Amino acid sequence: MDDEPTLDKAPRRATMKDVAARAGVGLSTVSRVVSGKGGVAPAKVRAVEKAVRELNFSRNDSAHTLRTGSSAMIGMVVTNISDPFFSALIKGVEGRARERDLVVLVTSVTDAADEAERVIKRLLRRSLDGLILVAPEGADLAFLGDHPDTPVVFVDQPPSDHVTADLVVVDNEGGAVAAVEHLYTAGHRRIACFAHESGRYTSVRREAGYYQALKRLGLPADRALVVSVEDDVNVCAEALLELARLPDPPTAIFSTNGRTTRALLGAQRLLASRLALVGFDDFDLAELMDPPTTTIAQDPVAIGAAAAELLLNRIDGRSGPTQRITLGTRLVERGSGEQPPHHD
Repeated sequence: MDDEPTLDKAPRRATMKDVAARAGVGLSTVSRVVSGKGGVAPAKVRAVEKAVRELNFSRNDSAHTLRTGSSAMIGMVVTNISDPFFSALIKGVEGRARERDLVVLVTSVTDAADEAERVIKRLLRRSLDGLILVAPEGADLAFLGDHPDTPVVFVDQPPSDHVTADLVVVDNEGGAVAAVEHLYTAGHRRIACFAHESGRYTSVRREAGYYQALKRLGLPADRALVVSVEDDVNVCAEALLELARLPDPPTAIFSTNGRTTRALLGAQRLLASRLALVGFDDFDLAELMDPPTTTIAQDPVAIGAAAAELLLNRIDGRSGPTQRITLGTRLVERGSGEQPPHHD
């Protein structure tokens, strides 16, 4: 009779006990070295690290979660991961998380509120240590109250009234004021505002800063100079043509976000327009434009780091009232915002 085929058995996974035996130390020593807690003599650390390499040991994170209540992972939701702003924001969060040996689980959602709600609920089922959210406006996140042990930090825009959480934003109004005042200094008195339609929280506040600057400078608030646009070159071109038909057309533009600024630059090239421009949000190609684009720059890496710091403090047990951090902006002069008025 032929021998029956045998199934190869998967090699047994090395355990902490195996590492301890190989290194000649106790289990608690191995645990401290593997989790990076410190307080272990250098010679023992080297012995444990050598045993870990020889046995190809890796920590069982499922068991670690059950034992400690920590998944060593935080979640992050953004609304447009392809936007350089959000890519840099993620970088800032990951930098702080890496210092704590935490993994960041990142997911991107559209501006649809119901999609964001589904995604966040699924993340909460993963026993994450915490969440950082850039949530679409209109999302009903009241269910976060059902997870009091999972700290949450909001970024870029606050949660709705029925959700209480820490928050990191930038000084949207102050940045807009700086942009308009800069154009005024260059000689402009008719300054248009191109406000982005998506992300109404930031758009509304930057538009409010635009009006604050006009009032401060003694300029009339002409609603005809304020247009709400999609991030589309053709839409921006049509808006520019409408503005050019006004009896007293603008000589300069303040744009309220980076995507709108890029669409506006395309529209100006299409129409051979020569309006001065300052855009809120810096972007990679700003220096390569003709003329280079003057911007109001945020620091998304710093924003992400601040959000991560707030979250880590909550994970570490900090209680007390919610915190709101507002980071400043800076004017980056490159040429487009320094052009004097052109009167055709």
